[in-house]
Amino acid sequence: MSRLGDIGAKLHRGEIGYDFVGKRRLWYGVSILITILAFAGLGVRGLHMGVEFEGGAVFTTEATDVSVERAREVAEEASGSQALVQSLGNDGSLRIQVSGLDTDQSNITREALAEELGVPTQELNAELVGPSWGSQIANKAWQGLAIFMVLVVIYLAIAFEWRMAMAALIALIHDLTITVGVYALVGFEVTPGTVIGLLTILGYSLYDTVVVFDGLKETTKNFTKQTNYTYGELANRSLNGTLVRSINTSVVALLPVAALLFIGGGVLGGGMLNDIALSLFVGLTAGAYSSIVIATPMVADFKMHEPSIKAHDKKVLAKRAKREAEENTGTVSGAEAEEPPQDAGDDEGRDESAAGAVVGPRRQPVSRSRGRNRPSGKRR
Repeated sequence: MSRLGDIGAKLHRGEIGYDFVGKRRLWYGVSILITILAFAGLGVRGLHMGVEFEGGAVFTTEATDVSVERAREVAEEASGSQALVQSLGNDGSLRIQVSGLDTDQSNITREALAEELGVPTQELNAELVGPSWGSQIANKAWQGLAIFMVLVVIYLAIAFEWRMAMAALIALIHDLTITVGVYALVGFEVTPGTVIGLLTILGYSLYDTVVVFDGLKETTKNFTKQTNYTYGELANRSLNGTLVRSINTSVVALLPVAALLFIGGGVLGGGMLNDIALSLFVGLTAGAYSSIVIATPMVADFKMHEPSIKAHDKKVLAKRAKREAEENTGTVSGAEAEEPPQDAGDDEGRDESAAGAVVGPRRQPVSRSRGRNRPSGKRR
C-alpha cells in the first residue's frame, strides 16, 4: 500500500487524525479573514462587468501588427470609455471590448480602429450589445443563483436535517464570496462564462459537502447508545475518515482546470476560457476547504448546543474522568483499562461492561447452618 493510502486507512480507522472540530474557532477565524479580504477587494476595485451585462461593443480583428497597448489607446480615445484588449493566440489577432457604448459611439470607434489597423471598416467584425439586454441577463443570473440556493437548502433539510442544510448554505456563500473577491482583485471581467463557472463550482462544493455529511450521518447513527465519544469527537472522526478522499478528488479536479487556466488561457488567448477557468480554479479550492473546515465543524457546533447532546456529552466526559481517576489510583482492572473504543453504532450492553471492578480477591461469605458447623468430612 502506498504511503498516502496507508495514511488514508489510518485516518479511516481513527488511529490518527487532526482535530478539526476541536480547533474549529481557528478555522472560523481564517475564513472570516479571507472573507474580509474578499469584501475589501470588492469595495476597492469592484467587479469588471462584461459587455453582456453592461452593454457595449466587441471588435475582433484579423492578424495584425498593431500592439495591444496601441489598440487600447485608439479605442479609448474614440469612445471615451475604458477598453479591454486581449490578444487571441499567436497570430496577432485582437479582441477589443468597450462597455457602455450606443450604436453611434460604436460606429465611431469601429472607424477609428479600422483606420489604425489599415483595413476597410466593413471588414472589422463588431458586435453591439444593448444595455437593456445586458440588464436582463444579469437579473436572470441572480434569479438562477437564488433558486439554486433555495433548492439546496430544501434538499439537504429533507435528506439530512436543517442544521446540515444551514451549514451547507453558509459554506456555499463562503465559496461564492471568495471567488467573487478574487475576481475583483485579479481584475478579470465577469461574463456569462463566469456565471457558468460559479454554478459549476457551487454544485461541486455541494457534492463534496453532501458526501462528508453522509459519512457524518452514518458515524453518529445510534449516537446515544454509547458513552465512549462526545458528538464532536464522532464528527471529527467522520471528517478525518473522508479527508484523504476529499483531497484526492479536489486535486484530480484542479489539475485539468489549472492546465486550462495557466496553459490554455496563455496559449489560446484567454477570453471566455480564462473567465470559466479562473472561477473553477478558485471555486474548487474554496469548496474543498469549506467542506472540510467549515461545513462539518459548523454542524457539530449546532448539534452540541442541543440540551440532549449536551447532557450526553457531559455523561461521556464524567465517565471518562472517573475512569482516568481510577486508573491513576490503580483501582481499575487491566481488562477495563485496555477496553477498546466502540463506535456509535455498537450495542449499548457492551458499553457498560465492568466499570469500576475491584482488583484482588474478594472476601466470600461464610456458610452457616443455624449457628452449627457442618462436618467437613462427610457428604450426603
